[in-house]
Amino acid sequence: MNLCPLGAGALAGTTYPLDRSYTASLLGFDGPTLNSMDSVSDRDYLIELLSALSVIMMHLSRFSEEIILWNSNEYQFIELDDAYSTGSSLMPQKKNPDIAELVRGKTGRVYGALLSLLTTMKGLPLAYNKDMQEDKEVTFDAIDTVKGCLTLFTGMLSTMKIHKHTMESSAKNGFTNATDAADYLVGKGVPFRDAHGIIGQLVLYCIDHSTVLEELSLEEFQKFSPAFQADIYDAIRLTTCVNKRNTIGAPGLEAMQKVIAWNEEYLKE
Repeated sequence: MNLCPLGAGALAGTTYPLDRSYTASLLGFDGPTLNSMDSVSDRDYLIELLSALSVIMMHLSRFSEEIILWNSNEYQFIELDDAYSTGSSLMPQKKNPDIAELVRGKTGRVYGALLSLLTTMKGLPLAYNKDMQEDKEVTFDAIDTVKGCLTLFTGMLSTMKIHKHTMESSAKNGFTNATDAADYLVGKGVPFRDAHGIIGQLVLYCIDHSTVLEELSLEEFQKFSPAFQADIYDAIRLTTCVNKRNTIGAPGLEAMQKVIAWNEEYLKE
């Protein structure tokens, strides 16, 4: 994307003795484009930009969907600040996650810009054609849209309240620590195939009795396997389950701190 077309002329360069490498350097480019016809006949650099912007919006849209779900009455994982939400036109008690919904909606607008330019370019012969002037409006609009969405999304996240207790309760009810319970049995010498079956039966028992693994008594655990000891409770504590996962990319505190530090350094550079 960072190659300079200056000096390519209308399609075949020029007879004047230009130093294209020098002018490219003065303007901050990595160097000149190496084919004059290609320089004026394609819009690859804009297609690549719009593709990157579309990927950004895709991730923002998915994140927005999480925010919208978490903000719902059924989840109640988070509470959005009044500055980044609006009231309902009908229901006075309702607080709508408008920023998240708008970001999700504007993703289609940026996708449309990419598809529009791809469609414009698909049947053009070499070299320059006036059709290409259609690249400007969609590209500038996409840039403005993504910049605006990033700004608002950042503000929404920074003011968002997280209901940790509600999220923790939900994680417990989802038996997210069942795998760790199976790993616990493996650590006690139980083959994983057998441990997998034992934990499956334990989960069914919890469902039938409207409880979770953490709330079972040791006697209840030992009904399913004598390998269970008092240390099972520490092994299946959610904080333990998270912080044991410390390979790079995992959610453990140590791993996350490393990745955050690397990203902060990258942003400084």
